[in-house]
Amino acid sequence: MPWTPSDLPTLDGVRALVTGANSGIGWHTVAALARRGARVTLACRNTGAGDAAAQRIRDGVPGADLEVRQLDLSSLESVARLAGEWGGPLDLLVNNAGVMTPPTWQGTSDGFELQFGTNHLGHYALTAGLLPALLAAPAPRVVTVSSIRHHWGTEAVLEGNPAETYRPGPAYGNSKLANLLFGAELQRRAASRAPHLTSTMAHPGVSATGLVTDPQGMGANPVIRALAPAALRLAFQSAAAGANPSLYAATAAAPGSYTGPQWLGETRGPIGPARLSTFAQDEALAAKLWDRSEELTGVSWRWES
Repeated sequence: MPWTPSDLPTLDGVRALVTGANSGIGWHTVAALARRGARVTLACRNTGAGDAAAQRIRDGVPGADLEVRQLDLSSLESVARLAGEWGGPLDLLVNNAGVMTPPTWQGTSDGFELQFGTNHLGHYALTAGLLPALLAAPAPRVVTVSSIRHHWGTEAVLEGNPAETYRPGPAYGNSKLANLLFGAELQRRAASRAPHLTSTMAHPGVSATGLVTDPQGMGANPVIRALAPAALRLAFQSAAAGANPSLYAATAAAPGSYTGPQWLGETRGPIGPARLSTFAQDEALAAKLWDRSEELTGVSWRWES
């Protein structure tokens, strides 16, 4: 039988952090984890939106153990602040937040292209900063959410989407390819340094989420922002369905695996193994991206628990 959220194990005592948790796939991921007893931190750029999202979950899950923390993944200072303030073990980190296809090149506060800086470098630095907390847990997991659009990515991922050659789609594809290269390389490095840590990857297919209307991304175009709500309802699967691959990756998937929907070009349907591009399977490219990311962020990895 296909896996569904009803197959989630009891998660009493599990401490989890989900980025981009105030809406869409992140919100449904938090809600499902909370229903099974996990204590979940909603890491959100806008804490007011995060508080409202947490209350919506509590309305349906009385007694849900939730907290909201501020996190702007486009700011390495914000990432370092959250990681530095974290106390105690962390059992599960879901690197979910992202921005998609701003029509023109935009920079982060650190000078990186917005998609590469937010989708990849921010999560790279966050995972590294939280590594001591992860290693203090008995069986920690890191889930990194990618996209079927990673197939648009190439070895140019190492360039970080420079302004001179910026095109929204390929830049987004490179950022999501970076997610997969990072997740796979994290699993390879953990295998020899911290074998109790598991890294998995997932993608939501094509789901009705706020990415399409986000003013930092596609929603910067007012026409798209106006038409998107109706189009999302008609053409895309629900955000709840889009969260299923992340939930499976967070609790049951094999180390180093990549999970996504199985129907209509992996856009929707029951979940299973997702298809990786040739570049996503390139271990040498993954190692180069890891080293480049460490150089750009200045964030080092402390593998001693």
